[in-house]
Amino acid sequence: MAERPYTVLSCAVSLDGCLDDTTDRRLVLSNEADLDRVDAVRAGCDAILVGAGTVRADDPRLAVRDAGRRARRVAQGLAPTPRKVTLTRHPGLEPNRAIFAGGDGDPLVYCATSAVAATRERLGDAATVVDAGASPRVCWVSDDLAARGVRRLMVEGGQDVLTQFLEAGVVDELQLVVAPVVVGDPNAPRLSADVRMPSGPRPRALLAEVRRIQDVVLLRYALSVRFEQDDQGGTTR
Repeated sequence: MAERPYTVLSCAVSLDGCLDDTTDRRLVLSNEADLDRVDAVRAGCDAILVGAGTVRADDPRLAVRDAGRRARRVAQGLAPTPRKVTLTRHPGLEPNRAIFAGGDGDPLVYCATSAVAATRERLGDAATVVDAGASPRVCWVSDDLAARGVRRLMVEGGQDVLTQFLEAGVVDELQLVVAPVVVGDPNAPRLSADVRMPSGPRPRALLAEVRRIQDVVLLRYALSVRFEQDDQGGTTR
């Protein structure tokens, strides 16, 4: 079996730990300089994963935006953008979402068995729908991505997916950006929700880097012995 992908969790939070607020409009916490850093990290990955809730709420493209980075990937024999991946338990994804557009390869949808047939009918040729069992489990998804040649995976949210990856213990690196904003809403989503960790002493993550990026701060934490230190916030391409 192929080794599971090196997995980077990437997210931005407010000063009070929120990923977003509770309005219908997405709260952008990063600044342009940090978004460009994230673009560089994306360019160094083989796949980018978000949950179906993020697809429905934010409609992200999950694409490498910088033309130079896209060209370098193509020169290396890669697709311009890493493979796009999402997880879902329900057949509610729509084929006109940005994750399925743009001609950037064949997106993967890991789907609960009960929703596979309806999701395949709904999405058609827009994506490959993978039967992930009764409920998609991130350990199984990680192993399946490895079998498909994914060596480096970037996980961008939302709260449920971030929680699942942390809980499963398959994260090698956390890239956490803290923005100078207070959301002040107890109902707003946070980095994790009810993470069920093994009982006993809580291991302390290694703070590998602190970087000021204009008005935000990047904190890089090593969460496994496979952590890769470099000067690009996680990218090696």
